[in-house]
Amino acid sequence: MLQASDLRAGYGSAAVLHGINLSLAAGERAAILGRNGVGKTTLMRALSGEISPTGGTLTFQGTDLMPLRPHERARLGIAHVPQGRDIFPKLTVAENLKVGAAAVRGSADAKIDEVYDEFPLLAERQRARGGSLSGGQQQILALARALVSEPKLLLLDEPSEGIQPSILDEIAEAIDHINLARGITVLVVEQNLDFAARIAERGLIMDKGEIIENVAIAELHDDRDLQRTFLAL
Repeated sequence: MLQASDLRAGYGSAAVLHGINLSLAAGERAAILGRNGVGKTTLMRALSGEISPTGGTLTFQGTDLMPLRPHERARLGIAHVPQGRDIFPKLTVAENLKVGAAAVRGSADAKIDEVYDEFPLLAERQRARGGSLSGGQQQILALARALVSEPKLLLLDEPSEGIQPSILDEIAEAIDHINLARGITVLVVEQNLDFAARIAERGLIMDKGEIIENVAIAELHDDRDLQRTFLAL
């Protein structure tokens, strides 16, 4: 589904990604792992089009993504939930969801009703402003806003950051459901290895702007030596 070869990107003259090679199959769940500052968030931004890659190739279902802007990638079926969630705090829950539904053709109401069924909390608070929600509720809203765009690939950047355990359980269950029921491919950046092991099957280890190892998440989760090698500060 997604193929990156020698993908390079950065900010101005500062190079961050130094040749990413990545292949993701349809329906797969994978996690990008690594120490702070190795380029995980930059990779997600390069995949979604938030920043423009400076070299290499990037394709999605055979389409060249390199010249495409974020809204064009969204229409192809790529949804990005960034670190920090980036909901619209002054808009209501319902209005935030309508923004997400604008990325695709068809009835916005039907798509929004579907995510209300998946996340009853949002249905109950649909008239509340996004900024009035708790951090965990905002993360659920950001996830739901991505889902109403009917993505084929869901990019999640640090979904567990600052979230209480009860909400993490709901998010993990939701990701499992959308992957199995909708067939949505999931790529997540995560520091919480326990959470990553719940929602992903394969781990892509990053270091110094490159993917240096490809491991089974279950193996990494249970092997302290691997964790010290790839994740310890």
